Amino acid sequence: MDDIVDLVTRSLADETAAEFTERVDEQAMRLRRAIEAGEFDNEAFSVGLEIELYAINAEPDPPEPDDEGDDETVAEEDLDDDLSGSSGAAWSSSLDAPAEPEDGAGASLEPDGDGASLDPEEGDPLEPAGDESLDQDTGEAADEPEDSFGPGEGPSLDIDPDSPLAEDEPETPEEEAEPAVESSVAEENDEPYMDPGDWKGRLTRLPDVVFEGEANKELGLHNAEVNTEPNSFDQTGMEVQTTAVEMQTKQARQQASKHNCELVLDAMWTIPPEEGSEQYLSAHETNDGVVLADNMRQAPRYVALDNEALDRAGGSIDFDVPGYSGSFPTILFESLATSIQPHLQVPDAEAFPEYYNAAIRTLGPLLALSVNSPFLPADMYDDTDGEWLCANTHHELRIAAFEQSVNTSENPKVRVPRDLDDTTDVVGRVVDDDLFAPFLREFLHDDDRAAFEDEFWEFDHKRGTYWRWLRCVVGGAAVDGASTEKSLRIEYRPLPTQPHVKDMIGLQALTVGLIRGLVVADHPAAELPWQEARRSFYSAAQDGSDADLSWVTAEGERTADHDAIYDEIFQYARLGLAEQDVPEARIDEYLGPIEARYEAGMTPSDWKIDRVRQSLDDGDDLSTAIQSMQREYIEASREHHSFDEWV
Repeated sequence: MDDIVDLVTRSLADETAAEFTERVDEQAMRLRRAIEAGEFDNEAFSVGLEIELYAINAEPDPPEPDDEGDDETVAEEDLDDDLSGSSGAAWSSSLDAPAEPEDGAGASLEPDGDGASLDPEEGDPLEPAGDESLDQDTGEAADEPEDSFGPGEGPSLDIDPDSPLAEDEPETPEEEAEPAVESSVAEENDEPYMDPGDWKGRLTRLPDVVFEGEANKELGLHNAEVNTEPNSFDQTGMEVQTTAVEMQTKQARQQASKHNCELVLDAMWTIPPEEGSEQYLSAHETNDGVVLADNMRQAPRYVALDNEALDRAGGSIDFDVPGYSGSFPTILFESLATSIQPHLQVPDAEAFPEYYNAAIRTLGPLLALSVNSPFLPADMYDDTDGEWLCANTHHELRIAAFEQSVNTSENPKVRVPRDLDDTTDVVGRVVDDDLFAPFLREFLHDDDRAAFEDEFWEFDHKRGTYWRWLRCVVGGAAVDGASTEKSLRIEYRPLPTQPHVKDMIGLQALTVGLIRGLVVADHPAAELPWQEARRSFYSAAQDGSDADLSWVTAEGERTADHDAIYDEIFQYARLGLAEQDVPEARIDEYLGPIEARYEAGMTPSDWKIDRVRQSLDDGDDLSTAIQSMQREYIEASREHHSFDEWV
């Protein structure tokens, strides 16, 4: 623990910031030159996927205690752990900086009487916030300071598993103590002290042994992540992606089940841990001025980011959404949320802005199809009226949780990014972004810089805190037949974790296929004003399938009609997949479950709200209704193969 405190103290020192900034500037200059020289051009498109999960108690009996160590012991390898500490992540050698919580100008979530608003500002919802102001004479969006655009790892505070801070060697859990999976079991007998029906399904901490397999560590002790290796974007690559997601998710869940845990495919946990949600998210101690959150991975970067955000917020961070208003002494409430993150590598560096700007226009429509987090943990609502909450809650509370947990600097770091004019802008935006918790490479490594990722270590580290809902990753693992480690890829960050593997693969195919299809067809989607694209995104987060969306059709006409929008969404996703030689039968298999949910007019969030309403109508209180819904969700996810089968 002393080692972590020392590293965090060094990270936050003024002299570190000065040296770190100098190195980032020099590395950025070299990256710009390399991009301009064509060194980031590649042969073909590639795809990958990151999936975040959380753990619950699967059985009423707790696991046997771990006799091998002291809970206070910090494994040496964790000192070299990025926010995720994974070793087999997508693009595992990439310069993808630590889990962004990966890329507030975005939405302001200040309460306004009826609950928090998702409008970017309290005034005109189209008025950009922070440095993203509009030129009042021209009506055009004024340039951000180089529009800091950037990287990051994990939904979070995602420190990408492929970050330079991620471990180079596999975990050795046998050498480190496992955190308690659940506490307070009566010693006089083998029965849990609470009713098994209340015990089962509660949030729980994952023992470290679970991470011996496919699961990787994330911000919270209850979090896990699985990542596919990147593959070429074609028929074979998509089939490999599907198999990898199925097998890795299955293996991680089987490993957890050996320890009385279940890994849940869901976007936000709602059945609280035994000690209560606010206590779990707030528990911490202070060591030599460094805050150490009890239920956060004690990785130096996580701890440094936590302390940086807290310091900028004045010692506590507010969280306000409909039905809840509170304050936390740590950023850990960001770990309420779990997400999936499709990646699309673009081989033509010069064309990268075209793909990136088109992708921004898809954020609202794709989020509206996938919303899955309308409720906080049941015990956070106190005396909130259940009917009011069902009518007023946001359909995707993940957006609020991530933005409010780390948007404590002058220029909010989590937001919808601005359009790109030039490919090298992706470098300048990282350079100009507010500096959070810098590390110097020698803090964690004593060897010489040899590989590509070593050369640009500090730049990549800063990219790890460039938390935009869409961001560019500069560099990555080589993909056979597609790319070298010098590559540019889009990391698509706003999508919530879905109930089934088929749903997640479907959203991955929809996302990468749509972006590819819009560009290959020269679709005018990017002509939609950026302010409208951002407004659509926050409307989707608030209202889900009823969002007020904006789109430009293939004929160049503006529309808010959902049928017109989604006809083109699915049409151009199919076109993009076909362009990459994915056969029609496979396209039907990938997109069918997502098209079916649209036709049924039902998202996972809609389903959750409906179930809570039904429980309230049956006379249950709000807490009981939310927990009953959650257990039914978990059961349905076990019994079916895709969400459309539920409805």
